[in-house]
Amino acid sequence: MIFHDITTLDTEGNTRKHQTVITDGAFIRLIAPCKGTIDEARQSGDDVYDGTGKLLIPGFFNNHSHVPMTLTRGYGEGLLLNAWLYDRIFPFEALLTEEDVYWGALLGIAEMLRGGTVSFTDMYMRLGGISRAVIESGIKANISNGLNGDDSTILKETAWYRETEAVIDDAAVSDGRLIADASLHAQYTSTPHVVEQLVRYAKDRQLNMHVHLSETEGEHRSCKEKYGKTPTRYFYDLGLFDVPTTAAHAIFIEDEDYPLLIEKGVTLTHMPSCNLKIGSGIADIKKWHDHGINVTIGTDGAGSNNNLDMIEEVTWASYLANGIHLNPVTFTNGELLTFATRNGALAQGRHDTGLLKEGCRADLAVVDMNALHFQPHYDLGTSLFTSANASDVCLTMVDGKVLYQDGNFTTIDIEKVIANATRCRDEKLAALGNA
Repeated sequence: MIFHDITTLDTEGNTRKHQTVITDGAFIRLIAPCKGTIDEARQSGDDVYDGTGKLLIPGFFNNHSHVPMTLTRGYGEGLLLNAWLYDRIFPFEALLTEEDVYWGALLGIAEMLRGGTVSFTDMYMRLGGISRAVIESGIKANISNGLNGDDSTILKETAWYRETEAVIDDAAVSDGRLIADASLHAQYTSTPHVVEQLVRYAKDRQLNMHVHLSETEGEHRSCKEKYGKTPTRYFYDLGLFDVPTTAAHAIFIEDEDYPLLIEKGVTLTHMPSCNLKIGSGIADIKKWHDHGINVTIGTDGAGSNNNLDMIEEVTWASYLANGIHLNPVTFTNGELLTFATRNGALAQGRHDTGLLKEGCRADLAVVDMNALHFQPHYDLGTSLFTSANASDVCLTMVDGKVLYQDGNFTTIDIEKVIANATRCRDEKLAALGNA
């Protein structure tokens, strides 16, 4: 495809007007100043995209999600976290089949593609449903089932083990789009015995690790009371961070934790909307960044957010950091875009993407900057994280293939997905007596 006369924003924060960007197969072949008219470009025989008033960026990497939780969007509103989990979410999830998870995942994938997300890191259950949705839709993903258990758990006898092995097999025939991760739900839902088994397995299978870390003050405090150490030190001592790890939330990490995280190269993922909505707290991502930690952005699940809008997440991340540090420019445009793109790609183990650069994979998004809430605009790069939202995305491309454009999905029958996701939701509510 030829993007003709388009404005580009790269992860260095450079905004360049009147550019031509050409993709060739799965990769970006050329980025150069635009020459000639669009009619002349069309004479090449390639697909030509009119970039007038549009902003081309690397696509977003949603680095922590529970994508099938679209089925629980709006369910249990107004409840405190424990009541929300134990009275609503856990009973609902206990009824989910692999088919339910498939439809919930497809709905979430469609929402993410609609908002410019090209890849996501997910922790959920019934992984066969998510794997199928990823492969069919064309998006990229690192997926895992968050392991929990106690001292009686024998890893290789669990459904978790069978699901993870199946995803490894699926990933082998996915052209690199699907990657299997190992994941631990959290410190408080496992024991050292479980963690040690998981670490051995991840090392043996060469898998990345995904874990919830110090999400709430209560879990952080209880770990210190039980083990005499922070969750970060607890995981460090058990070797969890000996494999490449993405740790979600990390709101209550302490000064003593930073050297451990830095030594092991742990990625931290920030989900500001979810953390604010459920009252967990506010992570100081400037402190993360100042310590040299790989900072990434995620949405968490639609059950606790309640959307999968990465532009909104970056905006919240920026504004909260500004408020904490009393500085309206805590992060540059380039740094914010990097958190949501390149850093997430690196955390997933995808080193040839997340950049608007010749030779990198064409995992791209186009934002329409012609809406009223951009007018009149001065700097399209700044406007991305001050004025835009997911509905302004007009094209999402993965490996050079357009998966969403101007309201249309090329690989997803969205009406069918919505109907089936709604049916799955209604069946579970009826079974729970909440219809």
